[in-house]
Amino acid sequence: MRNTKISLAARLALGVSAAVLMMHGSALAQSAPADAAAANDDMQEIVVSGFRHSLETAIEAKRDASQIVEAISAEDIGKLPDNSIAESLARLPGLAAQRVDGRAQVISLRGLGPDFTLTTLNGREQVSTGNNRSVEYDLYPSEIISSAVVYKTPQAGFTAQGLAGTVDLQTVRPLDYGKQVLSASARYEQTSIGKLNSDSEDKGYRASATYIDQFAHDTLGVSLSIAHLNSPTQQETSRVWGYPQLSNGKYVIGGDEVRANSEEFNRTGIMSTVQYKPTDNFTTSLDFFYTHYQDYQWQRGIEMPLQWGNGSAIGAQPPVALLPGYTTVGNMITSGAFSGVKGVGRSDVGTTQSDLYSIGWNGRYTKGDWTGTLDAGYSLADRTTTRFESYFGTGSSGSSGATDTIGFTNVGTNEAGYQYTHNLNYADPNLIKLTDPNNWNGGTTPYAQNGYLNKPRVHDDLYSLKGDLKKDFHEVAFLKDIDIGVNYTERNKEYYQPEWYVTLTSNLTAPVDPLTGVRGASAAIPSWAMVGTADLSWIGLGNTVAYNPVELLSRGVYSLVPCGQYRANCTGDSHYTVDEKVTTAFVKADVDGNLGSVKVTGNVGLQLVHTDQSSTGIAVSTANSAAGVYAPRTQGIAYNDLLPSLNLSFVLPNPDHQIRLGAAREMMRARMDQMQANLSYSFDSSKAGYTGGNLNNSPWSGNGGNPYLKPWYADAVDLSYEYYFNKAGYLSLAAFYKHLENNIYNKSTVTDFTGVTSNSTTGSSTNLGYVTVPVNGTGGMIEGVEAAFAVPLDMVWSKLEGFGINGAAGWTQTDLQAGSQGVGSGNSTLPVAGYSKWTEQGTLYYENSGFGARVSVTHRSGYLSEQTGFGQGREFDLAVPETLVDAQVSYDFGEGALKGLSIVLQAQNLTDEPVITYYNGDTTQNWRYEKYGVRYLLGASYKY
Repeated sequence: MRNTKISLAARLALGVSAAVLMMHGSALAQSAPADAAAANDDMQEIVVSGFRHSLETAIEAKRDASQIVEAISAEDIGKLPDNSIAESLARLPGLAAQRVDGRAQVISLRGLGPDFTLTTLNGREQVSTGNNRSVEYDLYPSEIISSAVVYKTPQAGFTAQGLAGTVDLQTVRPLDYGKQVLSASARYEQTSIGKLNSDSEDKGYRASATYIDQFAHDTLGVSLSIAHLNSPTQQETSRVWGYPQLSNGKYVIGGDEVRANSEEFNRTGIMSTVQYKPTDNFTTSLDFFYTHYQDYQWQRGIEMPLQWGNGSAIGAQPPVALLPGYTTVGNMITSGAFSGVKGVGRSDVGTTQSDLYSIGWNGRYTKGDWTGTLDAGYSLADRTTTRFESYFGTGSSGSSGATDTIGFTNVGTNEAGYQYTHNLNYADPNLIKLTDPNNWNGGTTPYAQNGYLNKPRVHDDLYSLKGDLKKDFHEVAFLKDIDIGVNYTERNKEYYQPEWYVTLTSNLTAPVDPLTGVRGASAAIPSWAMVGTADLSWIGLGNTVAYNPVELLSRGVYSLVPCGQYRANCTGDSHYTVDEKVTTAFVKADVDGNLGSVKVTGNVGLQLVHTDQSSTGIAVSTANSAAGVYAPRTQGIAYNDLLPSLNLSFVLPNPDHQIRLGAAREMMRARMDQMQANLSYSFDSSKAGYTGGNLNNSPWSGNGGNPYLKPWYADAVDLSYEYYFNKAGYLSLAAFYKHLENNIYNKSTVTDFTGVTSNSTTGSSTNLGYVTVPVNGTGGMIEGVEAAFAVPLDMVWSKLEGFGINGAAGWTQTDLQAGSQGVGSGNSTLPVAGYSKWTEQGTLYYENSGFGARVSVTHRSGYLSEQTGFGQGREFDLAVPETLVDAQVSYDFGEGALKGLSIVLQAQNLTDEPVITYYNGDTTQNWRYEKYGVRYLLGASYKY
């Protein structure tokens, strides 16, 4: 399955070739009389519906656009078929989605990751629930999104734009829709992986309803949609700790974190629009969007210190040892056994609660050749995430609790990485206790660490106000109109992450353990907290105990110890705000004229952008792991940018052929967490005797954000050829090149610490040291080509009426490396996060007489994926290539007593494709493995 790139690329290339041949057939067919062709077109408009209709609508939007775009359209009201809009976007040329917890959550566009794409809703910039700018698309129910347009080139009048492109999500306009509609749908869903945790669910549902109507002689329009989702996910996951090298040069697994994760994702979305057009020259609209989601996760399993556990034994605990008789392949030990393993059991709970609001008002007035528009918007996001860790085992690190012998076998990159054998019964409540099996506290606090709790919170709001004035010209060659305007946005993002150590309440008064140096022992798991077992049999470890740690805290078995009392960087450097005030003045001229027999349309424009950005945070000393010295600080910068843009479309004498040209200076602001003012610095008194030379040996060091960061800038050129040979058929070939003038990477900079407060009592012979922060660099490029086609197969043979195929392939290359996004120090050889050299999509469909069926395939080559790691920090994993297959069959009852009713059966991730990442670019060194199973859905919808 992994060697799919060549085969998919070959199939898509053959498909494009076939499309070209079919076009010749289409040209012959077009020799029929024009009135007959027109009659056929009229007939097609009457009978075409469903997926083919949505395809025709998207193709029409692409053809009529003044820029290079891709588009998707719902089959019908409330009938975009995916969980979230991200899955639909991933089927467009040059786009790819990354799955998080089994859902497509973020997208990459043209080889650039989520950090480089901006998202708008009805043209208004949206805030995000993460600590960055990239939108989490699973917040947007597909049932209430009517269409989406991906702008691959910018234009001056569209003030929200990204370096890779801009995604504009669109909701229905009730007056434009033009008729009354009442629709409802419901679906039942089930996952192929059964319950991995006894207290979880593997069945869910989704339901939605939409009402659209027009009043007062079609001058007032109203639309209202609501969609609710209750979606369970079962996830088999393994995360290897790395591969240390032994003294004999062989590499061996260092440890593994094996989990049975169960999730219940609840989301409710509401959309409403009121549109009023009392006269032909005035229209106004008010948009409201709200989504609330609550995600509850049970994360249970075992962490096994294998080679990394060697030498960590305390007291009576035997050391971890790799037993003789292991098997090697090359320099990798592929099977063997470790004795003395004292696993750290986990029974964790995670919750995420988010609220996202978006409100917008627009008014447009036209008088003669003049049109004035005013638009105001407000977007707000609040998110609270809780990660509650709870540890269990056979005894504390200083006790003589039982140890296990763990056998391991590497089963390859297509599977879970390893299979294990064990001797202990981790589901036996008489053996397993609440404890600290491996002294993870390390003496940081006086108490044993029986768990950990962190609770990051994000608040993000954005105000926008835009006004523009447009003058139409009727008698000026090539000049259609001129549009001038100003857009102002004000954004504030706040991030706060409080943390606590979790300890048994009995530990607060327990005697100090002479072996570990902390207060703590073990305790039996109360029977009232038990909730069954967690299933790890899929990786060979049987079952483990399962209990609810929240209940243990609420009943007083656990107590919380504020982390900041003992570790300065626990809270001090996890609270910051970033503020941006951006004023954009723009002028845009739309062109429309002829160069001989070639029609030329498009626009040319210029933006003048003034940015005033600042951040408030804390500089905190963490010298010698003491409680810390805090110094609040606010820093920032103001700067101006000029952003020219050009978009031209050349419609050839045969108007079915178009050539498009785009050229622009593009900009994308830095990640907001990179712009934070927080700085954590330390003074290592053990190095106070430093006398000069290598500053890496200086006692001073630090790291943090950079409020002075400027954006990424690129000079970009796009060229596209498009051939529209049928309402549902086209061929597109595109190429692009982006030269980066400015990038961002992490750099260690020599810093003078003179005057900086330190809680260390030891003097220093120098005040110089390295501080690592993100900085602006120069250079870099990304280039690529894209091909896309759609072919209704009845063009080739009339007996294939109802059949069709569409597909796309994208290829990119770049010299951007992961250091540009804060991975490493700027010289990393890893690709930039989110970059896939190849993306490919294809759909084969059939629709006739109410029956519909289709199979869709998306593929992306290997890429650097961003994950949430320890303490909710960023982690980057190299993911192997991924191919996802979805299928659907449906039936629309059409006329008769059941008119308006349709039924559908869907299967998502039909081949049960896992997410697999690995270390160091070496596919023999598995890192993460996540398997979600197949999701089946059965439902019905009704439209009146």
